[in-house]
Amino acid sequence: MDLRDLTYFETIAEIGHLGRAAEKLNRSQPALSKSIQRLEESLGARLFQRDGRRIKLTDVGELLLVRGKQLRLSISETEREVRDFADGLIGNIRLGCAASMAEHLLPQLVGALLDRAPDLTLSLSIAQDDVLRESLRGGRLDAIICPLISEDPRFLTYPVLQDEAVVVASADHPVFAARSLALKDLCQYRWVLAPPTVTARRWIDHAFLSRQLPAPVVQIETNSISLMPRMIARTRLLSFVARETLEHGHVMSRLREVPLAETTMSRTVAVLVRAEGYLPPAVAAMIELLRREGEDLLKG
Repeated sequence: MDLRDLTYFETIAEIGHLGRAAEKLNRSQPALSKSIQRLEESLGARLFQRDGRRIKLTDVGELLLVRGKQLRLSISETEREVRDFADGLIGNIRLGCAASMAEHLLPQLVGALLDRAPDLTLSLSIAQDDVLRESLRGGRLDAIICPLISEDPRFLTYPVLQDEAVVVASADHPVFAARSLALKDLCQYRWVLAPPTVTARRWIDHAFLSRQLPAPVVQIETNSISLMPRMIARTRLLSFVARETLEHGHVMSRLREVPLAETTMSRTVAVLVRAEGYLPPAVAAMIELLRREGEDLLKG
């Protein structure tokens, strides 16, 4: 089986049209047809079937698509591991970090890493935890730092610190005028929240729904809550953020926590790596550093 044929196969499978795949790959349709023919002959099975003007995968094709992606990822990781060993490199870390942690953890973490390994290089990605997990699964990141809610057998998980997420509002928000604040009082206001695929968003929605209250009404949905404090301080919108954002952010004097036990989320922040993936030495060293000093690094 030729790796190039496998790459062409993946593109055709994702597009579902031979002509458009040929345009994307800058190859002729006959060349792609021959490529698929070689794969089918080597496997002894059909990979595609007609579906109107499009083509779709057979059951064998579906299996090959999954296994093919795993094979290409394994080859890429093997090449990287051999290069690291041959060159004696200190290494590069492709690190993803949840937006809620980036401002308060990454500066100290990067500083500590460079103190120990001045030639280390890092590729940093800041995103919500759902995007980070997908990038880690796909091999585009070596490790991610994000809140841990449930275990996933595809990842190895290393808890590093505890934190909380809380509801916040502008310091002069009318919610603070209530003599006795209850969860139902928050239902009359609108919110700034992350998308529903993000763990913290699912948690805060569940906090209301599990008590037979409507889920928060989201007026602004964003994948970067940590960049929104100034706007929250100027509006009557509520939000749900890491406590570190409230305590250390540059406009935090204009925000207040809405103190309700039902909306205080205690969570574990962890480093995740792929269970079956290559773990570069630099990533292993970073994990050990976070496990030893994570709490201290967060406090700065």
